[in-house]
Amino acid sequence: MPRHMHLLSFPEHLEGVHYALSQSKHNPAEVGFRGALSIRYWQNVAKTLERGCFDGIFFADSGAIYDLYKGRADEAIKYGVGWPKHDPMPMLTPMSAVTEHLGFAFTMSTASNMPYPAMRLISTLDFLTDGRVGWNIVTGNARMEYEAVGLGEMDHDERYDRADEYMAICRQIWAGIEPDAIIMDAARGIVADPAKVGRIDYAGKYLKSRGVPLVVPSIQGKPVLFQAGSSGRGEKFALENADVMFSIQPDTPSMKTYNAKLNEAARQAGREDAKVIFGIQVVLGSTEAEARLRHEEMLSRFPLEASLTRLSGALGMDLSKVDLDSPIEEWPTQASRGFMKAVSGKVGGRRLTLREVAASWATSIGTPHIVGTPEQVAAGMETMWRETACHGFNVRLTTIPDSMEEFVDTVVPLLQNRGVFRREYGGMTFRENLLS
Repeated sequence: MPRHMHLLSFPEHLEGVHYALSQSKHNPAEVGFRGALSIRYWQNVAKTLERGCFDGIFFADSGAIYDLYKGRADEAIKYGVGWPKHDPMPMLTPMSAVTEHLGFAFTMSTASNMPYPAMRLISTLDFLTDGRVGWNIVTGNARMEYEAVGLGEMDHDERYDRADEYMAICRQIWAGIEPDAIIMDAARGIVADPAKVGRIDYAGKYLKSRGVPLVVPSIQGKPVLFQAGSSGRGEKFALENADVMFSIQPDTPSMKTYNAKLNEAARQAGREDAKVIFGIQVVLGSTEAEARLRHEEMLSRFPLEASLTRLSGALGMDLSKVDLDSPIEEWPTQASRGFMKAVSGKVGGRRLTLREVAASWATSIGTPHIVGTPEQVAAGMETMWRETACHGFNVRLTTIPDSMEEFVDTVVPLLQNRGVFRREYGGMTFRENLLS
């Protein structure tokens, strides 16, 4: 069976800055902040993505506000960077009600959510959606996330040590109910065979859990697991736990190097392959000039201070103390070392300055931009996919104008005609469609 690229949609969701910036001369009737928090809005998003045969929608999320820039949260609140940020999980059920195949991946941190109640919620959603849920596992790197739930802050590797224990508990929960445990014998009044329902009994350095699995597994068994660890410790965790690795790299050569390196590590770990999804930013126009204009407008309307606030949070350091025109080095951090490595790498033979990285990070969190007509975007995506040998892309679309519908109506047919993207779904569950 021929290989084809897999596509997820990577929307900006529930953040004030992106609704403010969506008001433009191109689209003055763009849905406002409250409208974009409505069930109807997200149901329309889901139906559009399913019409485009996307594997799923991927909600990046965090349980805290950025508060490292200038040592405070004021700029994040002022510009709406990561604030307000409503929880995307409640949206999954109404979105799944209007679709049949689309998958729904959301982010949940192992730092601020205990495994037993978290897996009850995630597995319930997976059961209700007939196996269409994915979990993006993050260990949490925001200082405020730990402080908000009364935990002491942990260093980078220790967070992964704790997450190892977290996943050990999750595996006991997911494997706790055997497929034939449910009897439903009305004549005898018996629901299940207790001998086929396991017990959770785990005691580690950081976590303890004793109990009985509460949720019957969905038809895909357990949620599709995503992870974005890019440090040595993060990659080890990802290869041991994740079905799909999500990565942000600045350009095609970096993507190619990362994918080859991770697949070699996978083989050494006894794993067949590492399915890597790379983030990209797409800006469309009916002509190349129009696309370039939209791209320039998009970048110009995002305040530099807002970009630095977001970048400070991602890198775990206060960038207000760094010269804007100095090249970014691989500074030590307890936050995302993968992001640090990506932004400090050389592009075109030189290191980018903080000002240059911040401009890109404003709208795309460091992902490469593909700007042009539908034909140029489709060709660019195919070239990038073939050269990097990746599994597919997490596509970030601009809000100027209705870019999601524009992408589905113009780019998807071109990818299908090129023979690199599906025309119909091959399965019903998220796991069947994404991992094929």
